[in-house]
Amino acid sequence: MTRWQKLLDIETRLLNIRDLFYIAVGLVQSYILLGRLKPSIIFTRGGYVSVPVAMGGHAHGIPFITHDSDSTPSLANRLIARWAVKHAVAMPEEAYPYPRSKTVRVGVPVSGEYQPVGLSEQAAAKTKLGLEAFDQIILLTGGGNGAHQLNMALVNAAAELLEQFPKLAIVHLSGRSLLSATREAYQKALHADKLAHVSVEGFTTELASYSAAADVIIARGGATNLAEFAIQGKACVIVPSAQLVWNVRNTELLAKENAVIALSEPESEAPGALTAVLAELLQNTERRQELGRTLGRFARPDAAKALAMVLLDEVTKQKPDDTATPQKT
Repeated sequence: MTRWQKLLDIETRLLNIRDLFYIAVGLVQSYILLGRLKPSIIFTRGGYVSVPVAMGGHAHGIPFITHDSDSTPSLANRLIARWAVKHAVAMPEEAYPYPRSKTVRVGVPVSGEYQPVGLSEQAAAKTKLGLEAFDQIILLTGGGNGAHQLNMALVNAAAELLEQFPKLAIVHLSGRSLLSATREAYQKALHADKLAHVSVEGFTTELASYSAAADVIIARGGATNLAEFAIQGKACVIVPSAQLVWNVRNTELLAKENAVIALSEPESEAPGALTAVLAELLQNTERRQELGRTLGRFARPDAAKALAMVLLDEVTKQKPDDTATPQKT
């Protein structure tokens, strides 16, 4: 859709007007509620609901801190940025348009299940998942809803990869709604003997174990997944969704530092392209280790604690008497 088409899109214009009304109502509601609650500080992750809450708090003189998981700030955080007392961010501070004096890098809080992975941890994960019979594992995750384009790119590469690497396993997290279609695509693409090397699941609560077991991970470029795989020190091939500019920016930033291999969607769909990238990584242990080490430099395993300390520090500045350590009597 061109710029002029967007401007002439009546339905979108009406929805924008409606949203302005919702924001105005939310601002009044937030002002009343925050006046009653009187919090010491407000923390926002940047969803649209945070705009009236942050502005309502600002009107009461309540400080607020923003957090950006992605390297591109959310629209909500950009709208309220000038009044924030601090901006907590995931990527290096220079990637953000905020004043450097107000920006602090904390990372992305993730589950404690994600820990550095060496050979022993990888072997233990493979045994836990029943994958110990395979020498190497490729893991694909397209996010919670899956990604049809990425699913089909790996399906199309699978036959040649399994031919080149007879003891390779492919663990494919397709997304719940795409599970049947992905399984059917593998059944059409592979001979029966090769299907035993492929496991397709719609969703799993064992992602930390699957990623620990993997030699190469294919993913979309979401901030949380990147933070998780950085802690584990994994070699990643990232194919960001062109529609999600923050995924693209995250990927570009890491690829520039040689922390991931980046492929655009058209590049991943080109005949033989994804196969060649994956085959090179499977053959080259040193290259995988190099990618894992470099991505690992972006890891912030203490992100939750660092973020909590930023919040507590600001509360202490605002009300030093209330946060002082009680004296023993």
